[in-house]
Amino acid sequence: MDIGTQRFIDRWVGTPACAALSALHAVTPVFGSPSPAEPPQRILIILLSEMGSLVLAEPMLRTLRSRYPRAELHFLLFARNRQLLDLLGVVDQDKVIEIRDTSAWELLGGLLGAIRRIRGLRIDTVIDCELFARVSAIVSGLSGAARRVGFHRHTQEGLYRGSFMTSRVLYNPYRHLSHQLLSLADAIESRSTPPAKETREDRPLLPPPFSPEEGEVERERAALHAAHTTLAQGPLVFMYPSGGLLPIRAWPLDHYAAVARALLSDGCSIAIIGMDSDHALGEQLRARVGGHARCVNLSGYTRSVRHLMSLFQCGALVITNDGGPVQFAAMAGIQSIVFFGPETPTLYRSWSPLAHVYFTQLPCAPCVTAYNHRTSPCDGDNQCLKRILPDEVAAKAREMLARHRARPTAVATA
Repeated sequence: MDIGTQRFIDRWVGTPACAALSALHAVTPVFGSPSPAEPPQRILIILLSEMGSLVLAEPMLRTLRSRYPRAELHFLLFARNRQLLDLLGVVDQDKVIEIRDTSAWELLGGLLGAIRRIRGLRIDTVIDCELFARVSAIVSGLSGAARRVGFHRHTQEGLYRGSFMTSRVLYNPYRHLSHQLLSLADAIESRSTPPAKETREDRPLLPPPFSPEEGEVERERAALHAAHTTLAQGPLVFMYPSGGLLPIRAWPLDHYAAVARALLSDGCSIAIIGMDSDHALGEQLRARVGGHARCVNLSGYTRSVRHLMSLFQCGALVITNDGGPVQFAAMAGIQSIVFFGPETPTLYRSWSPLAHVYFTQLPCAPCVTAYNHRTSPCDGDNQCLKRILPDEVAAKAREMLARHRARPTAVATA
């Protein structure tokens, strides 16, 4: 289901549903015990959306595990993101609830089934990690949990999600998302107004490192080189030119092509990565470098996030738009160049010391926020990204590749 349909349903179905739930919670305790158990015994985390956000939520999940060691930790997410959650290894696999969102009807059926299962589990605490999506709020309101933690608008206009959250955390667009998600964990037993006013050091939170199985990277490298022999020549650079669900986040394809041509002239190999749906975009990029033999379209090649991270460990650099690959590169320990503009690195950047961020602070940037449901007013004219010039990116890429070659552990063909 495309993001436009999701926004339409969220606004025109979600708003009245949240209003109705608010009224029901105000007049009857049928949706949950009036006095939450202390401490939590069964916690449900809701984080439906992008894979990158799951990586940023890992510090919160780890905190919940250590703070409430006897509590059961359950998780609700879209099925397409399940593989990454399993890779993080923080939630038991039998305690994960999946919803498919390929169509509106499949989403509705999945939500109804998930709510039945959640109520059967007798969840006492729900943590809604979505910023201002209403579908997750509705699940929280129908969960039967006595304690419902989530972001709330407080004195802001708009972004209505009802009034049935019992711990209403103030969303702060000036704090990194990982720290904001930690505030949701702090809010469980907080007594301040709004919750989670405890002092927390605003320090970098590195993602968990990817730990391949013995021989896994070598096997995947051999399979890659067998399928695409030209990728064994020279340092391997990955490029992710897709904007994913939000095309406005994509650095111009001509800019990617210019950098690719520069690196190919230096003897590098280029692997274009993406989903099956990105294959046509990958072919466009290949065409703009003249179909060079050392530029290969791997869109749809990777079987899983784990497979992608194994391939990253065979490479020297990832050049990517804001999105999941930013966080995957950090976990895999590979250098990365990341483009921000419509969204801000203040909220979503990786703290990896191997990541270099480009962000053009125009008067209108960032324009994609939780306040407008990530809808840009730019009508596709993302000058914040277009003004990041290929020559400066190519120079930075060459500098980072030289650093990679100087590393004692650098692999000659990587």
